[in-house]
Amino acid sequence: MEHANTLGRSSLHVPRLGVGAMTWGDPKGFARLHPAKTAYGGADGIEEEKRALELSLAAGVNLFDTAAMYSMGAAEQRLGELARGKDILIATKYPSGFSFRIEDFTKELGMTLHRLERESIDLYQHHFPNARISIPSLMNVVADAVEAGKVKAVGVSNYSAEQMRQAHAALARRGIPLASNQVEYSLLKRQPEINGVLDACRELGVTLIAYSPLAGGMLTGKYSAQNRPGGFFRRILPQYNGKALQAIQPVIELLRSIGEKYSKSPSQVALRWLIENPIVLPIPGAKNGKQALNNAETLQFSLTPQEVNALNQATLTWRV
Repeated sequence: MEHANTLGRSSLHVPRLGVGAMTWGDPKGFARLHPAKTAYGGADGIEEEKRALELSLAAGVNLFDTAAMYSMGAAEQRLGELARGKDILIATKYPSGFSFRIEDFTKELGMTLHRLERESIDLYQHHFPNARISIPSLMNVVADAVEAGKVKAVGVSNYSAEQMRQAHAALARRGIPLASNQVEYSLLKRQPEINGVLDACRELGVTLIAYSPLAGGMLTGKYSAQNRPGGFFRRILPQYNGKALQAIQPVIELLRSIGEKYSKSPSQVALRWLIENPIVLPIPGAKNGKQALNNAETLQFSLTPQEVNALNQATLTWRV
């Protein structure tokens, strides 16, 4: 098992891999009807979520990521319920809706603490930037929560490089580091490498938390032009059409070829490609114990520089 890293320049020690708990606590079938969740499918229920948590902890993966917005608070509530009495790190995001104002921050924080059954949040992240909200002013309010002991580390999500710099500078004036920026990043979504976000993370000492690291299941190897995913929403999304699935087959074959050397699956190799970058922390979703264990086994091997480069070259199309 790999040693834990600090999250950015914060004091929070985290594993090299986290668990995405977006669908946890979902009313049965709700996720399948929610456009933002179509790539993840519906919830598998509390027993499988419990298994996912316990198997992750047994493997040394103790960071779980959720958000107030997921399932209208039910995801936070379920994670809080399953985490009772356990030594885990919880990362969550605010706000709970789209009409958020800075004046709502204290209320949002209080509701999240209540749902999680906690007195403090390990990593509290602003879910998405909003042109109506001043980033420096928001970070100043978050810094108050840190000083009050209700937040241990501060992160952002879906922030551009320039927005990151604004948040970093505002927090620095209060003596608090910006710990992380959570953005979509995978072999099939390499834009952070060219839009300045990865460079800004490196420059500022910020961890890039990679969500959707398996590209909504496309990097698992289970889909092809002949075996498209089920469900209405997945079938109408362009990344799941036959042409798109055919285009990724050379990538899947390379992942499979590399994985055979280590007795690992394509998804494990795809996750490992991210982990080989020391400032990147992927958080693949785990709806059940099987997925959680498969993800955690990513920490049991490493890729050679040559293998990393081969994957880099094979996915250049997805870098632009």
